[in-house]
Parts: sequence; C-alpha cells; structure tokens
Amino acid sequence: MPWRLLCALLLAGFILPGNSSAQDGMTVMGAGLKSVPELEAGFRFLYEQKFPEAREKFIAWGKEHPDEPFGHIALAASYLFEEFYKQGVLSSEFFLDDKRFLHGISGKPDTQRMAGFHKERDLAIEAAQQRLKKDHKDADALFALTLAAGMQADALSILEKKNLDSLKQIKKADADGKRLLAVRPDAADAWVALGAANYIIGSTGSATRFVLWFNGVHGDRALGMEQLRKCAEGGHYLRPFGKIMLALAARREKQNDRARELLRQLKVEFPESPLFAQEYARAQDKMSPSHITR
Repeated sequence: MPWRLLCALLLAGFILPGNSSAQDGMTVMGAGLKSVPELEAGFRFLYEQKFPEAREKFIAWGKEHPDEPFGHIALAASYLFEEFYKQGVLSSEFFLDDKRFLHGISGKPDTQRMAGFHKERDLAIEAAQQRLKKDHKDADALFALTLAAGMQADALSILEKKNLDSLKQIKKADADGKRLLAVRPDAADAWVALGAANYIIGSTGSATRFVLWFNGVHGDRALGMEQLRKCAEGGHYLRPFGKIMLALAARREKQNDRARELLRQLKVEFPESPLFAQEYARAQDKMSPSHITR
C-alpha cells in the first residue's frame, strides 16, 4: 500500500457527522472562523499566486494580533501553497497522473520555503496551546491546531516523503478536528481534509481497496467529492482550495462540464491567477489522459 494512501487512510475517521453536533456554550469566533479584511486580502493574494504580497498582509496583521494563532497559520499556508504551486501539485498534470497523485512529488522541496513553513507552523501551535490553557473549547485555537497538523502531514507525505512522521500528524489532525467540530460544526473549511481522504482512497486499484475494506475502511470517490463540495460552497479561507480540489477530482471522473464550471468560477473570481487560468484552459480539452487507471 502506498504510504501516501496510508496517510490518507488515517484521515477516514476525521470529522464524522456523528461527532459534529453543536454543544452548549459555543465559543466566540476568532480570526480563523470569521471575516477579517486584512486576512481576506492576504488570502486573495495567495490564490493569485502573489506569495510575497500575501505574506506582507499576514505579517502586518500578526504584529497587531500577537496572541492570535491564525496569523502564523496563514503564513505557514503561504509557504506550503507556494511550494505546492512550484511543484505543480495543484494541477491537472499532477492530479491526473496516478503515479504522482498517489505517491507525491519527485525530487525535493525548496529548503528555504520549508524552513519558513515549519517556523510559522510551530509559532501557530505555541499560540494555540496558550489559548487552550485559558479555554479548552477555544475554536480558533482548535482550528489552528487542526490546520497545522493537516498541513504538516501533507508536507511530510507529498513533499518530504517522511511517511512515519506524517502518520503521527494525521492522528493529531484527527483528534483536533473532532474537538473543533464539537464546538464549531459550521467550520466548513475542515471538510476539505475528509473529502480528499475519501477521494484518494476511493481512487486506488481494486486490490488495494479490498485490503482497506477488509480492515474496515471504505473510501468513496462520490462521498469525497460531496465533502469537497461542502468546503467549496460553504468554506471561508479554504473555499477556493476546496473548489480547485473538487474541480481536479471532477476531471479525473470525466465530469468535464462540472470541472470547467468550477474552474471558470475560480478564473473569474481570481483573474490574476496564472494557476486557475491555466487549469481552465486545460479543461477545455474533454479528453482525459490515457494513463488514468481505475
């Protein structure tokens, strides 16, 4: 079983509907769960692949809110998203190639970008843990921890191929995600992790799916796409990320009209994004690459 798949496998218990009912005493939304103009501007730059400009916004906001973990999470995301962009991870060429899709990049990631990612991720975790000491139901802190663990797992498995370490982060994301959804069941950004996991598991060959089924794990491509849709339609800062993931999954499924419409929306919303323009142009070709297997 590919390690990439094994990492995704452990996400299968993440954010189950039965664990997402609201509880009394719901915490007040922090920066990560409400609209903050400065952060919105930074994420817009991020989705336009203007990474230095995005970091300028995040750094400026973080200086004014030193106790907020989301400023550091946003910075960490900017480094990781940039590395994914440079490596072509969020592209149809990567997503439609089964070998790359299930096993990660070839070569090594950029050392400086990864150093920036790890530094900001660590600072986010420290700030979140301080907030949780005061309120163990602090939704913003739990959101930051969930994203920190999820991003680290992706970095380790897709970019660095440190698979055992990645498994530990998957388990951490699972625990923090359940705590988050218990107090903020409307945190739709979180669905992108479960959706990606279900889709990846469901995309493997029949022999691997049998092994997973025998061990009580049932990947489901259709369910994964539905969960990605929840993020793409109801998410906040990660809504465009959920939408590009859903569009690429639709291309794998030969749902060409759906993929084109999602990519058209992204292209219209972010006209200065070379990534979304390129993927929309590629989606005009209705033929799927011949190397896709089921």
